[in-house]
Amino acid sequence: MEHLFLAFFLFMAIAFLYSSVGHAGASGYLAIMSLLSFPIESIKPMSLVLNIVVSLIATYKFLKEGCFDRKVFVSLAVTSIPCAFIGGYVKVNPEWFKVGAGIFLILAAALLLLRKYIKASEEIKSLNLPLALVIGAIIGLISGLLGIGGGIFVSPIIITLGWATIRNTSGIAALFILCNSILGLLGHYLSIKTIDFNIVYWVIAVSIGGFIGAHYGAKRFRNEVILILLSIVLLSAGLKFILV
Repeated sequence: MEHLFLAFFLFMAIAFLYSSVGHAGASGYLAIMSLLSFPIESIKPMSLVLNIVVSLIATYKFLKEGCFDRKVFVSLAVTSIPCAFIGGYVKVNPEWFKVGAGIFLILAAALLLLRKYIKASEEIKSLNLPLALVIGAIIGLISGLLGIGGGIFVSPIIITLGWATIRNTSGIAALFILCNSILGLLGHYLSIKTIDFNIVYWVIAVSIGGFIGAHYGAKRFRNEVILILLSIVLLSAGLKFILV
């Protein structure tokens, strides 16, 4: 019972933090499930389901505030969506999954720490369509394989390349994550056809956290100290995936 309450609180907190910046929290969910020793075969589908719930809330909130760029989203999503399905369908060896997830979490921790150093271009630059298509395909495939939405990668890329404002990037990332997660889950289910039904508890938790976080995020909520602490959690979980 204590394990249940702890996981519920942690899932809710992760959803709150990530949705405040237009993300769904896949890296956080992977970290929690690693640290709490969830069964390895249940991690990927649960992460995708929780991603869908939170990214759906974040998408609604950010798009309602006008934080979106249709051209940038479509250019990335047109290759990302089918690749996310392929990645979700592929059966990954549990040991390889642990290594891949561990590396991802370490990279995610680094990206969170570097957020404040990633500066948006003062003027929006023209979209490079071929580059966007390649980026979308790579992130989509990784998303499906690991059970993530790809927002942790796509946001800093968009901002660094100057394709959209920070506010619009949040909306783009939210819908991008939603689409990748849905197709990744569909591919996984068609391949495995099993999902842990205990996920109902975690869906409730992330729904609460995601709604509150997305509400504040649309108003430009920030807390650098919490992001640093979250990075430490991701790093710890990543090392556990790889070393244990």
